[in-house]
Amino acid sequence: MNKAVNDGVWSGSWVAERLGVRLVGDDGLTEMLGLALRRNPKRAHLLVSNVLGKHVPQSPSVVYGAGFALGRRVRELLGAEEAGAAVVLGYAETATGLGHSVADGIGLAPYLHSTRRPVAGVARAGGFEESHSHATSHLLLPEDPSLLVGDGPLVLVDDEFSTGNTVLNTVRDLHERYPRRRYVVVALVDMRSAADAGRLEEFAREIGARVDLVTAASGTVRLPEGVLEKGQELVARYEAESAGAGAGAGAAGAGAASAGAGGLASAAPSGPVAQFPAPPNSGAAADASQEGNTPNSGAAPDASQAGNAPGARGTARPATAGPQSHGDPVGPRSHGDSVGPQSHGDPVGPHATRIDLHWPPGLPDGGRHGFTPTHRARLEAALPVMAARLAEALPEGARRVHVLGFEELMYAPLRLARELEQVAEGVEVRYSTTTRSPVLAVDDPGYAIRTRLVFPAHDTPADGPGERYAYNVAGAGFDAVIAVVDSVADTPELHAPEGLLARLADHTPHVLLAVVPSYVPGPLALPERPPMLPEPLRGPAFSSYAPEEVGWLLQDLSDVTLEAPTEEREEAVQSGGAHYAESLPVEYQPSEQYQDLFQAALAESATRLAQAAGAVTEIVLAERSPRPVLVSLARAGTPVGVLMRRWAQFRHGLELPHYAVSIVRGRGIDANALRWLAAHHDPRDVVFVDGWTGKGAITRELAAAIREFEESDGITGFDPEIAVLADPGSCVRTYGTREDYLIPSACLNSTVSGLISRTVLRADLVGPHDYHGAKFYRELAGADVSVAFLDAVAARFPEVVDAVDATAKELLSGDREPTWEGWAAVERISEEYGIHDVNLVKPGVGETTRVLLRRVPWKILARAGAGADLDHVRLLAEQRGVPVEEVAELPYTCVGLIHPKYTRGATGADGRAVNL
Repeated sequence: MNKAVNDGVWSGSWVAERLGVRLVGDDGLTEMLGLALRRNPKRAHLLVSNVLGKHVPQSPSVVYGAGFALGRRVRELLGAEEAGAAVVLGYAETATGLGHSVADGIGLAPYLHSTRRPVAGVARAGGFEESHSHATSHLLLPEDPSLLVGDGPLVLVDDEFSTGNTVLNTVRDLHERYPRRRYVVVALVDMRSAADAGRLEEFAREIGARVDLVTAASGTVRLPEGVLEKGQELVARYEAESAGAGAGAGAAGAGAASAGAGGLASAAPSGPVAQFPAPPNSGAAADASQEGNTPNSGAAPDASQAGNAPGARGTARPATAGPQSHGDPVGPRSHGDSVGPQSHGDPVGPHATRIDLHWPPGLPDGGRHGFTPTHRARLEAALPVMAARLAEALPEGARRVHVLGFEELMYAPLRLARELEQVAEGVEVRYSTTTRSPVLAVDDPGYAIRTRLVFPAHDTPADGPGERYAYNVAGAGFDAVIAVVDSVADTPELHAPEGLLARLADHTPHVLLAVVPSYVPGPLALPERPPMLPEPLRGPAFSSYAPEEVGWLLQDLSDVTLEAPTEEREEAVQSGGAHYAESLPVEYQPSEQYQDLFQAALAESATRLAQAAGAVTEIVLAERSPRPVLVSLARAGTPVGVLMRRWAQFRHGLELPHYAVSIVRGRGIDANALRWLAAHHDPRDVVFVDGWTGKGAITRELAAAIREFEESDGITGFDPEIAVLADPGSCVRTYGTREDYLIPSACLNSTVSGLISRTVLRADLVGPHDYHGAKFYRELAGADVSVAFLDAVAARFPEVVDAVDATAKELLSGDREPTWEGWAAVERISEEYGIHDVNLVKPGVGETTRVLLRRVPWKILARAGAGADLDHVRLLAEQRGVPVEEVAELPYTCVGLIHPKYTRGATGADGRAVNL
């Protein structure tokens, strides 16, 4: 963290000495805060944050990291389940970016910030007053009226928690409309007095809700008697001196209106004020003030949330007209231009160079109307491209660059600045925003607001025209300033001779302008299909897994009789009379001997499984997404998805979303499940997960199904490549190993998969708008080992960390292109044994086990010398009277052959005979 200290002088000492104001609290409090004087009749002092990015230019990584870290703490406080149901509300204007960063840290929380900008056609969902502010009315204008409805926690974010009045007003208003059980108040600093400290607890009891407080630092402001009057007198005296200095300097001298050390930096709108008496083109950093000018080595954690695909209802107003090619200068325009600044008889001077960001169409510019995980994912994907355009537009030799946001538009400029900081080598990037807040500027190292630029409002505000300010930017030696505004604010006033761009041009050799399209919610469209697909099923109501481990995008068919005898099912399937997914086999109940084999196999292979789970997760994080959305193929993939989720949590502290969906050979993946995923996450973050590959039939099935889904729904981005623990068939690039060994979860059916059946797709049970179905076998709870299996493997995580790192490094640097040698082997075996149907050849330990548990097996091919990995296979084969044939050269440990051309009349009593 950068200190609010200049040459050993605290940037609050000037106010403290003159007014007797003191900060008392945490050791780091004065590192975070300086002091200035407000031009405000309600409060004399202003706490100036060094990490907020509003008044003090700061490294964007520091600003974003501060909010993100608070979000992580909120997530830890709430736990995964409650954090997944949270909504974050930030305060305009100061905390709009902070609140958004907190939402990123929480993970999947949607975000809304209050606004002082009414938007035609958007209904107000609430509002409140901020008693000490110069502009009091806050509006809540969510695009989705249901955003504030629900019982999940509401997280309220402000830059400082001073009296608690603003929070109490907010909660009181919202609780009357949308009551809930829990609120979390988040702020950079808690500066309540002792008298105010107990009010929050009393208020919580009054409304019958829990209220928690999360802050980065705490303390109090000690104010002497009469401080407000003394402060107002001091402001009036210095402003009078400033007006005289400004008049004496005239227009030519406006850039040097500072009175020197301890003097007033002129606030008169007649001329911009220089920060420090350094010539604006000297390139000097003028380090008399260090706040925000020291590079920060730490980067904020990456916040790629599981987000979603394009398709927002609203529209984004296009950036204003004028040259839109990369780096074209902003020049005069004719009165007839359809959008953008118009001359109205006064030419617009070429104060800036316009940069077209290529902002994603329909993506909100912030949280004014709500910002969902879908929007978050789209922004994350677009940021590298937009930052690259900014970097390319920087003037040659630029070493100090400032990104200047605009009032409530804090988050988008912050993320652009942070991304620019990552990609622009050798460039020191700083970030702050303009503000409505009038603050006295004094050019003294002991004062937090050294200079200010004054310019007219340029967004046609509802409360009428007025002055706006940019603090600590003028004369700071920036080689370039990138002004980022929304399209509503790209007006003639912005480009006018006294406007913001001209003011900036007086103090930096290069001004760049980036316009973000202002998002305007569109009308709610009548849906062509049911308005909402059901939320995922979760344990303990559906499955024996904990609710945060997996959400099942399935419908519960537990009350429907679906089981049929294995031989009856086999005959119907092979005769073409039924599909295998239209019924369920009778659940195999393992003998005591078989259960002992499972336990022995688990004890033997847990370390190997832990290493494979860790390796495949590391590859996913490195190549697919920093915050992937795990989507396991029910049901064999589900335990693997849970293990991957647990590894990401164990090794990286990530709480990855995990869902289970149905895929059916010959019928494809559940399209409704894909629609739900696309509505809640970015498809590009989705990683499909399975336990193992056999010959690659499901791999091919998924690829074909995704292509069909893209054509039917127009939703793109889903990557059909499956991530698996084991890929013995060499069918995929993302795997933990290509060895064919026993994965104990293949030994059992539902009792190792959360007590969930395999999935069902039958026309009389699954309609066009339904998920595929499955059953929850609650009655088998006594035999369930699902959680025990996961715990046994996860317990080995600490001991395999080094092995995982080595394996992942080796795999990432090696050739992992699929060879499909498994498919070739299956075709060869199918012909060699006269089966002539690859669907009846099931390669690998896992698939062979399935044959013995669910189908009518004909024979088992075992690699000569295969050891304990096949103990359970040999036992099952013995129990079912199936021969095991050892084969010298077999690419798999074993292969299961389903009885070809099966009918119940085609077999003898031993089940072995076959008529070919």
